[in-house]
Amino acid sequence: MQIDLVALIVDDYDPAIAFFTGVLGFDLIEDSPSLTTSGQPKRWVVVRPPGAQTGILLARADGERQQAAVGDQAAGRVGFFLRVDDFDSAYDRMTREGVTFVREPRTEAYGKVAVFLDVAGNRWDLLGS
Repeated sequence: MQIDLVALIVDDYDPAIAFFTGVLGFDLIEDSPSLTTSGQPKRWVVVRPPGAQTGILLARADGERQQAAVGDQAAGRVGFFLRVDDFDSAYDRMTREGVTFVREPRTEAYGKVAVFLDVAGNRWDLLGS
């Protein structure tokens, strides 16, 4: 058993794809046309870190309730965790790419950590050594 996908609600597909693939270096696994349950067009967009098994389904907000969740899926907490092999290199590259870090790097018992915002405004921990 494994978790295959986690949905992340976004305002629009293309800026989210650009952020996850261009800025974070994820792979675009799928970008296919689809339909909502009410028959409206949407896309099935999946990204994931290179070599990872679990991916992120980038789901465009559909309706007021989903729009309200964009950028606040974890109610202001860190809700996503990205582990990298080389923390300093990843942090420097992300900073150059304009990623917003809301907590500067610090060292904990489990390694280095810094909190950043994704394209929608959700909080992530960047973790590594």
